[in-house]
Amino acid sequence: MWTKNPEAEKLSNIHYYMADPDVRKRAWQGRLQHPAWRAVPNAGHDALVQLERRGLLLALVTQNIDGLHQRAGNSPELVIEVHGTVHDVICMRCGTRGPMQETLDRVRAGEEDPSCLNCGGILKSATISFGQALVPEVIAHAAQAAAEADLFMAVGTSLQVYPVAGLLPLAKNAGARVVIANAEPTTMDHLADAVISSPISEVLPLMCEWPLRERASQGVRGTTSPDES
Repeated sequence: MWTKNPEAEKLSNIHYYMADPDVRKRAWQGRLQHPAWRAVPNAGHDALVQLERRGLLLALVTQNIDGLHQRAGNSPELVIEVHGTVHDVICMRCGTRGPMQETLDRVRAGEEDPSCLNCGGILKSATISFGQALVPEVIAHAAQAAAEADLFMAVGTSLQVYPVAGLLPLAKNAGARVVIANAEPTTMDHLADAVISSPISEVLPLMCEWPLRERASQGVRGTTSPDES
């Protein structure tokens, strides 16, 4: 997309966003039609909700910004959104956060580049743009969860974006079993106890049933390998 329309890249770059009011105006118009407002959870999301309800979900680390895990029913305190969420806005000056839809109502009413009602600062979706630092506390939370997990499932990720990709070897080195489910091979497939390339919405419900069966037959931490279940 950026090859065909280099201007589109500016909408995702924090430096352009902060410096250019025209970029912000285009970004706000784009947010009005964001696909997250129409998206709905699928069977994969639902499977992770069932995993939580069985008491088997320690944490759900996601690079998605659509909020579909919470909409499906996962507890917000278990969802670690390393790239933030499109459902909130944040002031880049004072840090005030608020619901995205309230600010979008201001855009619909005619404000092209709405500013913070607290301090007049620049507002932005509470997502991590290119050139913007990740939140250290969020990454530390994700790393702690990976280090404590008995089973680490990497689902729908190429495992090329760090520091999140580094959670898999961290979990492996801490003794977790590792399952990778992705359409394409990853550079970390050799670390996995099982690699699955089926569609996520089909295979994730089956994957989420496996630890339940193992827990019932072997205890909390069993010895059956994923490909034997």
